[in-house]
Amino acid sequence: MHADLLFTGGPVLTPEGRTATAVAVTGDRITAVGHAEVRGLAGPRTEVVDLAGRLLLPGFQDAHVHPVPAGLELSRCDLTGRTTAGETVAAVRAYADAHPEREWILGGGWSMEAFPGGTPTKELLDAVVPDRPVYLPNRDHHGAWVNSRALELAGIGRDTPDPADGRIERDASGEPSGTLQEGAMQLVGRLAPPATPADRLAALLHAQRHLHALGITAWQDALVGDFLGMDDPAEAYLTAAEDGSLTARVVGALWWDRERGAEQIPELVERRAASSRGRFRAGAVKLMLDGVAENHTAALLEPYLDRCGCATANRGTSFIDPARLPRYVTELDALGFQCHFHALGDRAVRDALDAIEAARDAGGTRDTRPHLAHLQVVHPDDVPRFARLGATANIQPLWAAHEPQMDELTIPFLGPERARHQYPFGALLRSGARLAAGSDWPVSSPDPLQGIHVAVNRVEPGGTGPVFLPDERLSLSDALTAYTAGSAYVNHLDDTGRVAVGALADLVVLDRDPFSGPPEAIAETRVALTYVGGACVYAAP
Repeated sequence: MHADLLFTGGPVLTPEGRTATAVAVTGDRITAVGHAEVRGLAGPRTEVVDLAGRLLLPGFQDAHVHPVPAGLELSRCDLTGRTTAGETVAAVRAYADAHPEREWILGGGWSMEAFPGGTPTKELLDAVVPDRPVYLPNRDHHGAWVNSRALELAGIGRDTPDPADGRIERDASGEPSGTLQEGAMQLVGRLAPPATPADRLAALLHAQRHLHALGITAWQDALVGDFLGMDDPAEAYLTAAEDGSLTARVVGALWWDRERGAEQIPELVERRAASSRGRFRAGAVKLMLDGVAENHTAALLEPYLDRCGCATANRGTSFIDPARLPRYVTELDALGFQCHFHALGDRAVRDALDAIEAARDAGGTRDTRPHLAHLQVVHPDDVPRFARLGATANIQPLWAAHEPQMDELTIPFLGPERARHQYPFGALLRSGARLAAGSDWPVSSPDPLQGIHVAVNRVEPGGTGPVFLPDERLSLSDALTAYTAGSAYVNHLDDTGRVAVGALADLVVLDRDPFSGPPEAIAETRVALTYVGGACVYAAP
C-alpha cells in the first residue's frame, strides 16, 4: 500500500532520539518509521518531501496560550516590542491618529520596564489622546494603563476604594495615577466595547495562522470565559470547529469565576458539554490562584521586600480562598475535569499541590492530568511533590532569563535567596516531574524555538549572559520533549507528540537540525513546514 506522504533524507526525532531518516504517512496517521526501506512505500501519487538534512519532529503544542486576545491585540494598538516610554507613547499616538473613528483606543502589550516602577501615568496618554477613553493592558495582562477620560467614565477618583482583588495605583496626593492592577482593571475594562463575533473569529484564525507558522499544531487555551474585559473565545472556536477552519487541535480551559464558589460547578459541566465540538474540547478548568511578582500580587510564603531590602507586610494575593480550594479541586477532579492552575508564587504553588493531594486522597489517582502553569517561585520542599502527585509542571521558558523586568522589578523584591527558587526547570525534571511547555501569548512570544533556546541556555535569544541560574538549564532533547510529548500529555492528545507508527501525523520540519549546531544558535532555527493530520497547514515562503 503506497503512502500519501513520505519524508526522507534527514534526521527524524523519535521517542528514542534521532533514530530514523524516513517517515511514511497514510491518511492522517504515521504508517512507517525507519530508513531506506520506507522509501519503498512511495507510489505514483505519493508526495515526497526531501528533508535535505533538516530535522523532522512532532508538532509543537502550547500548553498555556490565549490566541483570541492575542489576535485581537494584533489588530488594535499593539505595543509589543516597545522598550521605552517614548516609543510606547509614540505608538499610541500613531494608532489614535490613524483611527479617528474608534470611540475607544484598545490594544495593549506595553512593557513594565519602560516606565518608572512599571506604572505609567494617565498624563502620558492624555497628551496624545485627550478626548477618547484609552484602555491598554500591559504585556502580562495583570495591569492596565488608562487615561483621564477612561477614569472619568468609570467614576474612579480619589475616594474610589480598591477592589478586593486589585489595586488602583495613586500619586502622592492620592489621585488615581493611570495604572490599574489585577481586579481593578475591570473598573474600566467592563465599559470598553466588546469585540463582535466576527472580530473574535477573525482574531482566532489570524492567531492560528501565526501559530502554525511557528510549528504549533495544538494548544490549550488557558481562559475560556469572561474575565477582566477579555472576550470569551468559545463561540469563535465552535464556529471554526463546525466550518472546518479550525485546523489545530485545541483544549479549552473553562474560567473559574474567582468571586464565586462550588455553586458554579454544575454550570461548568453544562459548558463542557455545550462547548466541545470537532477539534475543540473544553475539558479543563482554569483556576487563577494569584497574580504576578512584578506588581507584588504573586502569593508568597514570606513577605515581599521593599526597595531597601526590608520585609513588608505584603505576601501577595490569593484570588481563591486556599481553605476552600481543596474542596473545589476534589469536586472538579471527581467530575473528570482537568485542573489548570495559574500558580506563580511559592504559596500559590503549595496551595495548588495541597488541593491536588486532597483530590488524590479523596478519590485516588484519576487520569485528569492536573497541571500548574508559570511556577516562577517554587519552594524546594515542594519540588518533589509534582512527581509524587502526578502534577505536570507547565513551564513558560522565555521568562527564565535576566532581562529588565526580572532584574529591576522582581529580584530586588524577592531577595537573593528566594530569587534562586525561580523557574526550577532542571530541579523539577531531576525530581521526576513531567514538564509541559507554553508561552502565555500575548504575554510573551509564542515561538517554541525561542522558548527552547532560553530553556537550554537560560539567556535571552541574542543575549550574552549572565546565565540565569545555570543549574536549572534543560538539555535540547528535554526542552523539545516538553513542547511536544509533555504538552500532548497535558492536552490528553495521546496519539500526538511523538513520531511513531500509529500516531497522528502532526509534524514539523525545521530549516536545520538544531542538534548539529551550538546551543547559542537554537533561536536562529525556523520552521519550514507544519502538518496537522498529514495536511500541510504552513509552508515557509
